Amino acid sequence: MTATDDPDWDPGTYYRFRGLRLRPALDLLRSVGPLPDGDVVDLGCGAGAAGPALKTLRRPLVGVDSSPAMLEQARVIGVYDRLSEESIGDWAPATPPALIFANASLHWLGNHETLIPRLARSLAPGGVLAVQLPHQNNAPSHRLWAQIVDELYPGRTDRSTRPGILLPAEYFRMLAPLGRVTLWETEYYQELAPDGEGHPVRRFTEATYARPILASLTPEERARLVTAYEASIGKAYPKDERGTVLFPFRRLFFTLHAP
Repeated sequence: MTATDDPDWDPGTYYRFRGLRLRPALDLLRSVGPLPDGDVVDLGCGAGAAGPALKTLRRPLVGVDSSPAMLEQARVIGVYDRLSEESIGDWAPATPPALIFANASLHWLGNHETLIPRLARSLAPGGVLAVQLPHQNNAPSHRLWAQIVDELYPGRTDRSTRPGILLPAEYFRMLAPLGRVTLWETEYYQELAPDGEGHPVRRFTEATYARPILASLTPEERARLVTAYEASIGKAYPKDERGTVLFPFRRLFFTLHAP
């Protein structure tokens, strides 16, 4: 979770699909390998879903997030040695960490050309920067939100608040001079169960990608946008006879192992 000017995150809405959101974090963690001494920093920790897995690394665990509501949930888990409420774009470690773990958080920030090399340079010798970024903006699930709101309410939403990322090769080029880079993509074929409150893909995306779009509208405008999205999304992601939807979701991963 990160720094926008929107109202605070809703942990309940976000964690409706908790298991599906956690799997990429666990896949990223498996890629980390041996670590030097130092803190493990969960950068954009949210409600702390990855915290128990990160704690198995047996190092001091620090969670950083800008959302008070999410941090309150992370505090309940009880695995973090320290939690810090601050923008992850402004965060800087007091001492070089062994691992900076940024799962589905940095895509909310701009200036990756500056931010990500700065994070890499802050690592302890032999430390690791591990990043997972949703790479779904061109898929119908995300593209339809942007397309429909721009048609219904042109100029009403700030496009800069919508999450986005660079091309994979750009991350490789910026990090290769700083250490050993591994980069890959995975497309997760997720089964979304029926949801009586709307199409499952709408329910999945409204808590993340669509959040700043919806937050910029009045309640009446939001209702109209949701109705229009619901009328279109089923063509891209049809329900089967059980009401279940198969929802492909692409994610980009990379790690930087410092010298």
